[in-house]
Amino acid sequence: MNISKKVTIHTGVAMVLLSFMSCNNFLDKLPDNRTSLQTADQISKLLVSAYPTSNISLLAELSSDNFVDNNSPDVSVANNLASLERMHDEIYAWEEITSSEDDSPFTIWEECYNAIATANHALKAIDELEASGTSENLAPQRGEALLCRAYGHFILVNMFCQAYKDAEASRLDLGIPYVTEPETLVTVQYDRGTVTDVYEKIAADIEAGIPLLGDDSYSIPKYHFNTQAAHAFAARFYLYARNYEKVVYHAGKVLGNNPLSVLRDWTTIYDNSDEETYAYIKETESANLLILPTNSVFARIFYKTRYAFNGKAVRMISRGGPNWSGWPSFYSGGWWWTYGQEFGLFCSKVGELFEYTDKIAGIGYTHVVRTEFTTDETLLCRAEALLFLNRTDEALNDLNTWCVSHKINKPLTEQQILSFYTPERINVVSPLNSSKMSSSFIVTPGQEPFVQCILHFRRLETLFEGLRWFDVKRYGIEIEHLIGANKRDVLRWDDSRRAIQIPQDVLAAGMTRNPSYSAPSTNLTIQPAIRNSDE
Repeated sequence: MNISKKVTIHTGVAMVLLSFMSCNNFLDKLPDNRTSLQTADQISKLLVSAYPTSNISLLAELSSDNFVDNNSPDVSVANNLASLERMHDEIYAWEEITSSEDDSPFTIWEECYNAIATANHALKAIDELEASGTSENLAPQRGEALLCRAYGHFILVNMFCQAYKDAEASRLDLGIPYVTEPETLVTVQYDRGTVTDVYEKIAADIEAGIPLLGDDSYSIPKYHFNTQAAHAFAARFYLYARNYEKVVYHAGKVLGNNPLSVLRDWTTIYDNSDEETYAYIKETESANLLILPTNSVFARIFYKTRYAFNGKAVRMISRGGPNWSGWPSFYSGGWWWTYGQEFGLFCSKVGELFEYTDKIAGIGYTHVVRTEFTTDETLLCRAEALLFLNRTDEALNDLNTWCVSHKINKPLTEQQILSFYTPERINVVSPLNSSKMSSSFIVTPGQEPFVQCILHFRRLETLFEGLRWFDVKRYGIEIEHLIGANKRDVLRWDDSRRAIQIPQDVLAAGMTRNPSYSAPSTNLTIQPAIRNSDE
């Protein structure tokens, strides 16, 4: 099957595509004066384009410890497999990425800033209509635009910058341009600012936007920043910012008094992967809060290619948990599929939806639909926040709720957590370096087993969604990639490569680079693998 790359130009959002003349070409587009926005309905239609159509999964998952090299000693079967694209070799080796194909840093950068540009044009139109004395209520549109602007910058800062440490330490780390105005000039130079600057502006947009939202403004609310999706976004953002009281507040708005009633139903057994894909992303699923269609070939990486969910990554799932043995029961019932055990496994929650442009020629666009915010992940955000607020019993209660909803019916106890999450359990326990990143990010010995449990549950919950990479970054978790037959690379807690390099096209246009982006790799001395029963 031939694949044609999809190129999206937002002709319906009063913008035109200009030649790449300076940095601002990657951040915004000039307005086309032939089109004006005069009504709330027109602005709502514009905001459909305020959500990025890029997908972070491939870039983030290959960067994390959720994927292995099928050609490395970690996989028991001898393979000589090719990568789906050269870019995947660069990502897995934490090298600078030169491609501008779907799933690349360039696509993420461009699509996020296109979405931000749309939000800014909507906000400007709202300002002008309100100044002219319109009688229409434009508050819901303003709220959605502010949330979209915050979200686009949230993805960019967490992908292309170092993780947030604290307000002072993160003033030393380069941020990304926080664009708040639609540009009317072609040559505008943007300053990257700092990670702290970006986080402060995201918080301001979230706080200003949420009170304005109105769910009755949408025919299908889950394709927009509805109120619950916005609170879930706020919960995740404040978790990364370590403002735990606000995490609990916003998560509570999502979960209500009976969280179990709004979590995903894992009891259904599926006969094929397509059926599973549609069930996972459906709008009627109570767990799904924001659903975003994206342009991505991520699902194709699982078809007999070099990089896979295999080896030690699979052992993270298959070797049990604190209150279950072997595979967790919620990942049974048709959730896992394979093109051959030696090639690894895939879960169809990231299944491909192919849009034909010519069925006879077999060409079209590849899509993966993201469930960007879910009640299940929001519950785990709250559990982590409650732990650091020293409300351990409440955190344990949330973890038990997660277990029950995921068909793990044996109660989870504090003693089970303390006994299971020990340094010897190397498949699910990784040393934390948060205190090296920030003197205020201390995980006490009593808290660490609970943190490891939450990170384990988060890894299971968000597998293939890219969020494991952000967890690795924010806790300073060091990870190892075995590359080919004899190369080993370790990403240290303070490695500059934890911030994905700014896309090459953007650097060529004058954007400030991320710091030094190289690290020595070591050759492996291959010996027979000796594994204990817990590995």
